[in-house]
Amino acid sequence: MNFQAPKGTKDIFGEEVRAWQWLESHIRETCNIFGFGEIRTPIFEHTELFLRGMGDTTDVVQKEMYTFKDKGDRSITLRPEGTAGTARAFVEQGMYNDPMPAKLYYIGPNFRYENPQAGRFRQHHQFGIEAFGSPEPAMEAEVISLGYYLLQKLGITGVTVCINSLGCKECHGEYRNRLKAFVGDNLNTLCEECRKRFNKNPLRALDCKVEKCRNTMSNAPSILESLDEECKTHFETLQTFLKDMEIPFIVNPKIVRGLDYYTRTVFEFTAEGLPTVIGGGRYDNLIEEIGSGISVPAVGFGMGMDRLLILLKNQNLLPENNRLPCRIYIGHAGEAGYQKAKVLVHALRNLGTAAESDLLKRSVKAQMKYAGKRSADFSMIIGDNEIEANKAKIKNMETGEQSEVALEADFIRAFIDKNQ
Repeated sequence: MNFQAPKGTKDIFGEEVRAWQWLESHIRETCNIFGFGEIRTPIFEHTELFLRGMGDTTDVVQKEMYTFKDKGDRSITLRPEGTAGTARAFVEQGMYNDPMPAKLYYIGPNFRYENPQAGRFRQHHQFGIEAFGSPEPAMEAEVISLGYYLLQKLGITGVTVCINSLGCKECHGEYRNRLKAFVGDNLNTLCEECRKRFNKNPLRALDCKVEKCRNTMSNAPSILESLDEECKTHFETLQTFLKDMEIPFIVNPKIVRGLDYYTRTVFEFTAEGLPTVIGGGRYDNLIEEIGSGISVPAVGFGMGMDRLLILLKNQNLLPENNRLPCRIYIGHAGEAGYQKAKVLVHALRNLGTAAESDLLKRSVKAQMKYAGKRSADFSMIIGDNEIEANKAKIKNMETGEQSEVALEADFIRAFIDKNQ
């Protein structure tokens, strides 16, 4: 039987996995600067968590979740996004008793059953941040500034920050009625999916990607016209923060995001060649809605790492020297040299130097060919004469220059450091 990876998944290895590690290091460094600590939640949760948290009219819940019964006949779902699980952990672990705000980030795989395409996989990887405890617009500004800082740090060009406000529950209810009237009058111009969702969630028509729906909804009433004074002030204060922080943005009243838990601020980052790099917003009701009995305001975002890596590659921003380090390759000629090479490599590794030696007892020519393929910075060959003299020629693989060095790990390490 010829086994293959399931559709919508992929193996990540070699130079590609090192690009992932490079990106993850930038993410972790950024989160540390902004005071966000890592959280690692299970990759599966009880299905009810996502039904209550994300809304049963969303595409994710209706079409894309990997849900199954476990051996205890419990309904379990593979994690489709990171916010609900992080919110559950916030409550279950009693983080609301700690000093606020609680600022968390995560990196890990999510699972959605959708048609695979460039940068979209059924097992995809997401970086996300969640900040709990502050109702102030300064919290949105901090979350947005982290995303903007990271993209700038990575060198990504053409970044646009788009923001909108969905208002509070009251504003949202009023707007929903106005929008439902508009959608009802234009129902025959919308796609079948938007017509199906008309009664339960007419807002979903605002971010439908079907062209005829986009044309119709371009004339829809704006949510910003339904904001009460408190929500309007909140949104205006956020804009003032962003201006003062010199983060360019545009207001786009058509942004609603795809999940039902958002309130007030929602935002998206776009970049040259990628419609959405980061998406998120405020979700002040989620903690209460998942059955905690407590109310804690929160803000967060998610970023698809698979798609971001494609963007980084397209903009030639991935590191050029993306290889496993090999400072020195120590080859051998003869059995004694084979043994000595192993001892030296072990000693060099203990000193923190990336070193390699032959493991297949190949010829000297084949060993040097392999050293070239490993992009070793230096190489040497040890035989009986070198062991007797306790020194050998060390070669700079880039220039071809050769020098003599004692067969002691300390001396070899010092030479490499001096001539790097």
